[in-house]
Amino acid sequence: MMAINYQERIPNNVDLGNDRRLQRALEHWQPRFLDWWQELGPEGFQTKDVYLRTATSVDAKGWATFGAVKMPDYRWGIFLADQIQDRSIGFGDDFGKPVWQQVPGEYRSILRRLIVTQGDTEPASVEQQRLLGLTCPSLFDLRNLFQVNVEEGRHLWAMVYLLHAYFGRDGREEAEDLLMRHSGSEDNPRILGTFNEPISDWLSFFMFTYFTDRDGKYQLKCLAESSFDPLARTCRFMLTEEAHHMYVGETGISRVVKRTIDKMSELKTDDPATLRKAGVVDLPLLQRYVNFWFSSCMDLFGAEVSSNAAISFANGIKGRPDEKQYEDHIAKDTSLELEVPDEKGGIRLEEIAVRSAVNDQVRNAYIKDCQVGVTRWNRLIKKAGFDFEITLPSSRFRRNIGAWAGQTVTPEGNFLSEEEYHRRHDEFLPSDEDRAYVQSLMQQVTEPGKMAGWIAAPDRGINSLPIDYEYVNLQ
Repeated sequence: MMAINYQERIPNNVDLGNDRRLQRALEHWQPRFLDWWQELGPEGFQTKDVYLRTATSVDAKGWATFGAVKMPDYRWGIFLADQIQDRSIGFGDDFGKPVWQQVPGEYRSILRRLIVTQGDTEPASVEQQRLLGLTCPSLFDLRNLFQVNVEEGRHLWAMVYLLHAYFGRDGREEAEDLLMRHSGSEDNPRILGTFNEPISDWLSFFMFTYFTDRDGKYQLKCLAESSFDPLARTCRFMLTEEAHHMYVGETGISRVVKRTIDKMSELKTDDPATLRKAGVVDLPLLQRYVNFWFSSCMDLFGAEVSSNAAISFANGIKGRPDEKQYEDHIAKDTSLELEVPDEKGGIRLEEIAVRSAVNDQVRNAYIKDCQVGVTRWNRLIKKAGFDFEITLPSSRFRRNIGAWAGQTVTPEGNFLSEEEYHRRHDEFLPSDEDRAYVQSLMQQVTEPGKMAGWIAAPDRGINSLPIDYEYVNLQ
């Protein structure tokens, strides 16, 4: 096998060039990664030059280097944020003690499981989005899709590095399995349900990058607090790239809203049927997509009451986002109240130990963050003079995990019978007709500066370039 020059091929700050053991492990893994990328990465664009951002170092100059790159030649680097001198454990029973530079034997299994679960989401989203380029609404959006894809690939590399560097043979086997599971596969699906949902239209892509990538942000924030310092530093750097993915989602949905309200103003109507004839996404349809993707993400945080989360917190393995914002970092003898369904079809308050309710605390922080973009979209609608408000559904809605699993409630969180829930399903969630209509809008537009009719142009281009820049060279 030809030796791979890692120092040139893979930008890194983990001293890869002097670590023969790690080089050998990655030499075995890298060809399989490239095979996976060719087979399940973006379909139809592997030989095209794409204007991409590449991280070549963790400093201000190096984390975003722009240039035209063919995606298989993208330099998937391995980076850890700079080490914080004398960093100490920030939560749990060992609060204040030095963080770990190696994996403690007693926590080996749980840390490996967390890294594998995080790593599994990265290639999953690339697989979910592999055909989207064929229906891109513009070259600008096509480039953004590919930027998200290559960075998800880099995040996979980041998790694979940890598995190879710190978990020996078990880690190498887990790294192999990350390329064996496939999104939506009946025999070997991805670990988390949301990452097996097909993303066959761009409205779903924008919802995914707004809601699901934001879940990724909060998972990374929790892991960035970990007492296992290499994991914490890896996740801190990943967060710098995750911000762009959420930007793609928020601005994408904003542009859909803007195009729709422009058409509503022009036609002087909010009638969905009329707007669909005009080729835009009516706002009730947009709301049903919000209901679907937001509720799908609620389960990604796990059950409201979780002994696993309590153990991870107590042991300093996985914390809460921005742990410094909390007053009590040990939370050993404190409790809080959670709303849970009672046996009479109502709601009661249950007192839960804070450590057991960590998932719910993280979920609530996520919900608050999601609301920021929703408020911006509503501001656009209100400014245009229309009486419509996009809302986030209740965290009780459409749950499959936790206290609310299997409860039939409206998006507002009110109970209703199972029969009524199914009767009103298309009022709450995208119907087959909705999805077919959205699919009918998905026509590829590749002339520089041109946009599909259902989405407005962005306010600005990438890296100060004009909007009509040829972000992907299709020649």
